[in-house]
Amino acid sequence: MTAIEANRSLKKQKTCTTQLDQLKRMTVIVADTGDIEAIKKFKPQDATTNPSLIYKAAMMKEYSPLVDDAIKYGKGDLSTIMDKLAVNFGIEITKIVPGYVSTEVDARLSFDKEATISKARKIIHMYKEAGIPKSRILIKIAATWEGIEAAKVLETEDGITCNLTLIFSIAQAVACAEAKCTLISPFVGRIMDWHKKRDGVSYYSPSEDPGVISVTAIYNYYKKYGYKTIVMGASFRNKYEIIQLAGCDRLTISPGLLLELSTADADSPGAAVEQKLDAQAAANTKVSKIEMEEKVLRWMMNEDPMATEKLAEGIRNFAADIDKLELVITGKMTTTAKTHITQS
Repeated sequence: MTAIEANRSLKKQKTCTTQLDQLKRMTVIVADTGDIEAIKKFKPQDATTNPSLIYKAAMMKEYSPLVDDAIKYGKGDLSTIMDKLAVNFGIEITKIVPGYVSTEVDARLSFDKEATISKARKIIHMYKEAGIPKSRILIKIAATWEGIEAAKVLETEDGITCNLTLIFSIAQAVACAEAKCTLISPFVGRIMDWHKKRDGVSYYSPSEDPGVISVTAIYNYYKKYGYKTIVMGASFRNKYEIIQLAGCDRLTISPGLLLELSTADADSPGAAVEQKLDAQAAANTKVSKIEMEEKVLRWMMNEDPMATEKLAEGIRNFAADIDKLELVITGKMTTTAKTHITQS
C-alpha cells in the first residue's frame, strides 16, 4: 500500500459510521453490565445492573475494593452488605454515565410489597449517604403484581423512580404504565428462547422474532394511549433484534453486542440502521384499551404460559445468583474476621 492509499484508508476509518452511531441517533443506548471498564469504553447514556451481573463483576479482582468496602460498611449484617455492594457498583457507574443507573431490589422479595418498599428506601438512603441524588437512580423491581404495587408507592409517595424488569407480556406493561412507573424493561431474547424451544424452531427473521414483536406491541400501546413510562428493550441474543427495535425509547445492550455494533460499518451495502419504531406512527395503530386491575393481570398471565414461565424463571435465576454471591461474601467476611483476630 502506498502512502497515499494508506492516508485514504485512515481517512475512511475516521469518517466511518458504525451501526452503533446510527442507533444512537434514534434510541437512548444503555449498557447492560456491572463491568465498569466496559461502561467507560462505550459511553452509554444510562446503565443497568442485576444480581447476575453484579455476581460476575464481584468475582473480578479489580473490583475487590468495592466488595471489601461493603463488608466493612455492613458490620456483619449480610443483608446490609449485599445492598451496599450493589450501591457501590452503582456509585462507580454514576461517575461514568450522565443518566440513570438501575439498582435491583433483592429478587427474593418479588412477592412482598412492603419488604420491597423498605428495601428500595434503604438503597436510596445509601446512595444519599454517598452524595448521589435519587434522581440518578432507578430502583429495579420484578414486575409481579406486588412489585408493581410497591413501585406505585415509591413513585407517588417517595419520588423514587423505578425500573420494572422481567416484562414478558403486554399485561405487565399496562399494569406498570397505570402505576406510573418511570421505566420498564421488556425482554426480547428470553421470549425468543421460549418460542424456539416450544416450536422446535432454530431461527427467526428479525421482523418475525417473538421478542421483537412483543416489545413493538408494548411500545405501540404506550404511544397510542399517551403513557409516559419509558420502554427499554432488554435481553438481546443478537444485534439484529436490536436493529429491529431502532427507535425504541431506550435499549439496554450487553458489552459484547455493543462491541459488535460499534465495529459494524453502517455504510456497507444493506447495513444501514433504519428507524423501525416511531411514536407518531404508533399513535395511529388500532389496539384496544385494556382496563387493568389485579384480577385482569393475573388472568392474562394465566393465559400466557410463556410470560408466566419466564417471569418465574427470571426471579429464580436472580435469586440463585444472590444466594451464590452471599456465599462468597460470607466467606470473605470469615476471612476478614480471622485476619483481624490474627493481627490483634
